Amino acid sequence: MQHDPTRTSPVFFLCERRPSLKSTRDTPPQNFAETLPTEMSVKIFGELDAESLCSASLTCKLWHHIIEDSDQLWRSQCLLVRAACQREVDSDRRDGLSWKVTLLRNYTRSCLKRDWLRGRYSRVRSAEELSGRKMAALDAETWGEILQAELDR
Repeated sequence: MQHDPTRTSPVFFLCERRPSLKSTRDTPPQNFAETLPTEMSVKIFGELDAESLCSASLTCKLWHHIIEDSDQLWRSQCLLVRAACQREVDSDRRDGLSWKVTLLRNYTRSCLKRDWLRGRYSRVRSAEELSGRKMAALDAETWGEILQAELDR
């Protein structure tokens, strides 16, 4: 198969689909979000975990805008947290909180609860062993689950 110089490359069309928020015709795009449709950028960002998503939103104004405005990104991350903190997530959503706020309120709690339920703190002998570890308030029902898991070990 020979290259036909008169034929336009499909890559050209991909890069020319949407005008960039930053670049001009003389300046090439600096990142994928400047050239791809927003929906594609959201799909790419959707592959990140919650911590990486928050870090990515600090990268540049365009990424921040795309990530902050995508309820879909925050919803999918929040549903992962819901696996550990179903009551808390469902309560926050019933109270009308956004997916992002719900995630931020429950992410640390879900990590802590998951670690407790997996037995990470089963043999802690002193407070020094927990130093440097973020803790979060847990409700009485969650402590009941944790204590039951400890009894079952």
